[in-house]
Amino acid sequence: MMMLWLSLSLCVLLAAYHLYRYWQARKEYAVLVEQQVERKIIAEETDEYGVIRVVEVNGYRYLEFGDSFEQSCVLYDNPLYLKYDYTRAMLLASLCHEHPETALFLGLGAGSLTEVCLATLPLEDVEVLELREPLPRMAMEHLAMTDDPRLTIRIGDALELIDTAETADLIYLDMYTDLGPSAGHLAWGFLTKCQNKLNPGGWLIINQWATLDGSPLGAALLRGLFYRHYWEIPVKEGNVILLVPYSFEQTPSIPLMRQQAERIGEQLGYDISYLIEAIRPAS
Repeated sequence: MMMLWLSLSLCVLLAAYHLYRYWQARKEYAVLVEQQVERKIIAEETDEYGVIRVVEVNGYRYLEFGDSFEQSCVLYDNPLYLKYDYTRAMLLASLCHEHPETALFLGLGAGSLTEVCLATLPLEDVEVLELREPLPRMAMEHLAMTDDPRLTIRIGDALELIDTAETADLIYLDMYTDLGPSAGHLAWGFLTKCQNKLNPGGWLIINQWATLDGSPLGAALLRGLFYRHYWEIPVKEGNVILLVPYSFEQTPSIPLMRQQAERIGEQLGYDISYLIEAIRPAS
């Protein structure tokens, strides 16, 4: 009975925090929208999960789900420019691997991170699992994503498709809806499957919401599942990027990350190495 009560209490707390983050994000984005001089709707479609919209504001194109709730942002004239620190931190986390050849993206969004990884990492094969059927086409037509021959996109729920996905050197978990992170971000079984899909030496990179104390959402679950053997990069948008290795023998090599970040910075024209200072052990 006590365990049931604790489980129910945890569910209520997580649901309350989920709603808090959702409405906070909606309010902040609504303010930004009101401040813009011109907000042009580029494309809009509806699928079984709701509205998908691409909006242009001051040269940036925003992917929205639902009622003006931003999911991704692309500088249309320079799609390799990552505006937000959470996407830059996910790119930085990729540099834990010295020479990744394969990647698996769980959630496509606007495709901006996928595009940058294809341009800067020595990837030979990239698989994407995306829930919403219109998104890949809309990303290519309106968000400057290229149809790279190394890219394979499968439509469906990643919680079901993960079993048939290829193993990879890098796996990115970034599955968000108009209400926040997918259930997979807090699902023990699914997260275990994700880690098990890593090749030896690989890294699982998770974009997780941060709680009010700065720790990642579901920190207790994550510590138990990964035995505290992971690292975090907190970012200013209110997210925490998790770096989960294939094995206990792996740790992030800061010198390697600095070296690779310098190379990538020269290629992209902007720096991501400043985020190295934020890397911390599991909280």
